[in-house]
Amino acid sequence: MTSAYELERAADTLRTFALDEGMKARVMSSPVLAEMATRVSRRYTAGDTVADAIEVARKAADKGHRVSIEYAGESVRTRELAVSEAGIFLEVAGALSESGLPGTISFDLSHLGALVDRELALDHVRALARATETQGTALMISAEGSDRTDLVLDLYDQLSDEIPRIGITLQARLHRTPTDLERVLKRPGTIRLVKGAFLEPESVAYPRNSEELLAAYRSLAARLVESGHGAAFATHDGELVDALIAEHGDTLKVGQIEFEMLMGLGTQLMDRLGAEGYATREYIVFGGEWWLYVLNRMAEHPERALAALADMNPLPGA
Repeated sequence: MTSAYELERAADTLRTFALDEGMKARVMSSPVLAEMATRVSRRYTAGDTVADAIEVARKAADKGHRVSIEYAGESVRTRELAVSEAGIFLEVAGALSESGLPGTISFDLSHLGALVDRELALDHVRALARATETQGTALMISAEGSDRTDLVLDLYDQLSDEIPRIGITLQARLHRTPTDLERVLKRPGTIRLVKGAFLEPESVAYPRNSEELLAAYRSLAARLVESGHGAAFATHDGELVDALIAEHGDTLKVGQIEFEMLMGLGTQLMDRLGAEGYATREYIVFGGEWWLYVLNRMAEHPERALAALADMNPLPGA
């Protein structure tokens, strides 16, 4: 039987692999390995194209769930690539508008060029806001590693002054988040609360799967509920969801509160919550740059490596 210590080491290994650009390049340059890895990714991603994402979004909407779409990628280091990637997000905006789906567009600021030029990233978000203005589509800034949190929050403050419908993601794992929450509560946008998936030192973050992390999440959620602010509780942890419902009851069914879960994870839980009258949202990721995203999803529960082995099998129904 695998011990908790072994699972934690496996999780750290997967997170290390997620950040290993050399390993990613070696795997994806091999036709055989790339094909196997791509089969694994399809459990957690919609496909390569905007059309793939819209198709999955329609299925989610048919089940009564709202959707959030993100084009996978981050840490863009050149202006040319940032401009190109921003163009894909504009395609998402157009497709969502044409579909009429109740969707949000999520993105990393580093994907839109924040590490190249802060003003470049700001301009790209402004363009996305203009493209979605008629539809009123909300925009959501995703969380990045703790070394970028100040940058992300500073840019959010500036964008929120211009675009009230832009939201922000906070990580319950980070010791700093209670202070950050009070800061962003002064802004109108939805606050998405996640546990936090990045490899972080314990000097800045609670250990994963710890009682301290769960307590932090519940405390932050309580502050959000108390505030009456728009909130998205993003977690696939059924016990945590049930604890939130036990603490706050039907308060979670009113106002601007929803539960959000990633595609391929928590599907039955999300369906149950929708049937019980809670607002739900499925987070849909698409695009070829899924390496970091997928490995972090597996690292959250290293047992998913077994599912990955099954997904590598090309036999139909195997």
